[in-house]
Amino acid sequence: MPAYTLPDLPYAPEALEPHYSGEIVALHHGKHHAAYVKGANDTLELLAAAREAGDFSAINMLTRSFAFHLSGHVLHSMFWTNMSPDGGGRPDGELAAAIDEFFGGFEAMQAQLTAATVNVQGIGWGALAWEPVAQRLVVEQIHDHQGNVGAGTVPLLVIDSWEHAYYLQYKNVKADFVKAFWNITNWVDVARRFEAARTVPPAL
Repeated sequence: MPAYTLPDLPYAPEALEPHYSGEIVALHHGKHHAAYVKGANDTLELLAAAREAGDFSAINMLTRSFAFHLSGHVLHSMFWTNMSPDGGGRPDGELAAAIDEFFGGFEAMQAQLTAATVNVQGIGWGALAWEPVAQRLVVEQIHDHQGNVGAGTVPLLVIDSWEHAYYLQYKNVKADFVKAFWNITNWVDVARRFEAARTVPPAL
């Protein structure tokens, strides 16, 4: 049975400095992300044991645990590729045109996604996503790792709002971390995800 695995970073941990500390990247990837991978695999084993025993008394806890860890794995895997030492600036081409169409311009989208990320209540993420029913870009707040998102939306650009993502470098000033993130945003990766997401049929 296939297991979830921790992907390698697409760059050296220190490659995103000074905007993102190599120490944080190494800890974030090697400890926090790795824990979500292990949690997803461990929960699958517990679910298999429950099926074998015919005992689903813990199904609510196990289902919630699996969603939490799997979503944490997926979002972190995206987060690493959403950043690049050669990032920053603005998108171009069809992604830029879609941002203009659905937000009225890059600055408006940037301001909304920044506000959504900084103002997540508790722990979570900010995300630029594709909504396939209306075929439009939207900004979402992801609570924990999977709550408060539209069913069927496809995340394209995610910004980690958990304290472990920034505290060692930016202390409690999350807004400074989000401001710095825009200097390393990998718009090539976001555009690739945008093109793929537009082929997803609406889940209706």
